[in-house]
Amino acid sequence: MATSIVIVETPESQQLLIQKANASLSLQGSIRVPGDKSISHRALMLGAIAQGETTVEGLLLGEDPRSTASCFRALGAEISELNTERVRVQGAGIGQLIEPANILDAGNSGTTIRLMLGLLAGQPGQFFSVTGDASLRSRPMSRVVKPLRQMGAQIWGRQDGNLAPLAIQGQHLRPIHYHSPIASAQVKSCILLAGLMTEGETTVTEPALSRDHSERMLRAFGAQLSIDPETHSVTITGPAQLHGQPVIVPGDISSAAFWLVAGSIVPDSDLVIENVGVNPTRTGILEALAMMEADIELQNQREVAGEPVADLRVRHRQLKACEIGGDLIPRLIDEIPILAVAAAFAQGTTVIRDAAELRVKESDRLAVMAHQLNRLGARVTELPDGLEITGGTPLTGAEVDSHDDHRVAMSLAIAGLNAAGTTTINRAEAAAISYPNFTATLQQICREG
Repeated sequence: MATSIVIVETPESQQLLIQKANASLSLQGSIRVPGDKSISHRALMLGAIAQGETTVEGLLLGEDPRSTASCFRALGAEISELNTERVRVQGAGIGQLIEPANILDAGNSGTTIRLMLGLLAGQPGQFFSVTGDASLRSRPMSRVVKPLRQMGAQIWGRQDGNLAPLAIQGQHLRPIHYHSPIASAQVKSCILLAGLMTEGETTVTEPALSRDHSERMLRAFGAQLSIDPETHSVTITGPAQLHGQPVIVPGDISSAAFWLVAGSIVPDSDLVIENVGVNPTRTGILEALAMMEADIELQNQREVAGEPVADLRVRHRQLKACEIGGDLIPRLIDEIPILAVAAAFAQGTTVIRDAAELRVKESDRLAVMAHQLNRLGARVTELPDGLEITGGTPLTGAEVDSHDDHRVAMSLAIAGLNAAGTTTINRAEAAAISYPNFTATLQQICREG
């Protein structure tokens, strides 16, 4: 019997069945992953507030960027139909977003709602209402609402503005120096976007370095920024004028992470993932896998539109346990679910700490990954701020659930490649949030020995 990967549609949701054959399975070939989600969001947003036209090539066509495009169309930007070839954005200009007739819906996208709040708060005389799906309405917004209120924003919502739906009355904002208690690119970006509309310097200082896509793109669009890497501080000077730019979106390293782990744990595999963004604030996954002695080679390294890019070649190798924590966590926070899968196949006990942030993502990723991997036979202990995973126990197919979390769905699919029997993943359609053709790519690279 050949290994088969089957999608079963039901009226309620989608199941992904990975039926492991007795024959040996390997992963072979060259693939490209979807455009970087973080860069896709920012290209649409900055294009929407810039003067002139912005063109975006390689945009991620997932549900989250679609939510961003929908919101900013409602705010007055002209955004062409989304595609991977070229999206055209005609900006409204900074401070020129219009008051929409309807509630803005950010869908499942935390990046959309949190970054957008920074722009809406500085639109004097305009009123906005924003919401999202059930998952987004349960995620904390006080981390951006608090600093925005310090800048003079008026924001109301459930739990004193901690939960959406939120209402915003635009104001003239004042610059601040905000010492963020967490290293979060969403918090930093929200404040920097609000700082575009202030008189003076707005500074964000973080406890550790978070991804810097906003800083790179803001500079490219014409904003004045200064960065102090020693103190993890970024300062933006307002008021600013942004000018439309061509943006080329590289492949998302968070999406590539699934194949890096799959190629590492499935015997005889040899994969090349082409055109992946390797921004140093995002390459924590490469460092973690190097600590686990994975065989990963960066080839054809180059720079595209200000972002470092490379092709990643991964070949199977027995992984070793390691400890992951500290300043590395902000640079691989989205990759921890798939790292947990890697740890389940590594020799020894891997400990992941300082990752409590995962409890307020699309799901409680620490609790969900521990429970679902244990259903497959792994040995995972949930910690208050992480996971302890003892590898080496053979996994057996079982029925598991994504909890409507795209990264959980894809991580469980990769685990299923190395589990005996059939692994059934409920609510597998969640993968489309960031990787619409994930299943097709999985089918493409599977080879029977």
